[in-house]
Amino acid sequence: MTTAALRPTGPSTAGAPAVSVVIPACNEAENLPELVGEIEAALRAVDYEIVLVDDASTDATPTVIAGLARRSPRIRGVRHDGRSGQSAAVRSGVLAARGAVIVTIDGDGQNDPAYMPALLAALERGGPKLGIVAGQRLKRTDSGAKRLASRFANRLRGAILKDGTRDSGCGLKAVRREVFVLLPFFDGWHRYLPALVLREGYGVAHVDVVDRNRRHGVSKYGILDRALVGALDLFGVWWLRRRRRNVPTVSEIGSNGP
Repeated sequence: MTTAALRPTGPSTAGAPAVSVVIPACNEAENLPELVGEIEAALRAVDYEIVLVDDASTDATPTVIAGLARRSPRIRGVRHDGRSGQSAAVRSGVLAARGAVIVTIDGDGQNDPAYMPALLAALERGGPKLGIVAGQRLKRTDSGAKRLASRFANRLRGAILKDGTRDSGCGLKAVRREVFVLLPFFDGWHRYLPALVLREGYGVAHVDVVDRNRRHGVSKYGILDRALVGALDLFGVWWLRRRRRNVPTVSEIGSNGP
C-alpha cells in the first residue's frame, strides 16, 4: 500500500507519521520485544510510530518499553500511574498518537501483526467515510469455555447493536484518528468500537485474521467478569446509539453567507 493517502490531517502535527500503532500492555515484559519486532517487519513499507502504553505494570514492562524507545525513534512509551484497564490504556495511546490512522493491537502477542497491512489497505480502499476496519478472528486459540462464551456474547451483541461484527473482542483494528477521538469513552469501550463508529455516521469493514497462542504470561481476563460487565456495557451502547438518530453533514458558511 502507499502511505501518501494516509498522511496525517487535522489534529496531527507537521512531520507526524502516517500510522500510529497503539499497544496497551500490563505485565507483558516478555511479549513486547517480540511483538514490536514483528510490527517493524510488517510495516516496513509504511511511515509509522509505535505507542506503547504501560497500565501500571508490576513487572519489568516499563523498563522494557524504555529500552525499546531508546533503540528506535519510532517507538514511544507512556505510563499510567495506577491500574486503569485496557480501555483506558487504548484511549491514552490514541490521545498520544500523532498519525492520521491508528492501529490497535493487544500487548500479549496473540494478535498477529502480519495482518496490519491488510487492515490499512482495506481502510484506504474504503475512502474517508470508512471509519474502522476490524479484525475478525478465525481458529480461536482460547479454551473451549471461553470460545463458547464469546460466541454467545457476540451473537447477542450483534442482534442488539446490528453492527455487522461477529467478533468484537479482536484487538486488531485500524481506525481513522479523527473518528477515534469522537467516540464516547467508557470502561469496556474498546470492545464496541464498530457500533460506536457507526453511531458517528462512518462505515465499518472487516478483515479475517488468525490468532495465536500466548507465548508468555497468563490472560488477565476470566469468563464471568467479562460477562457481567459486558451485559451492562451492551445496554449502554444500545442506549447511546438510540440517542443519536441523525448525524448531520457539517459545512462551513462563507463570508458572503450560505
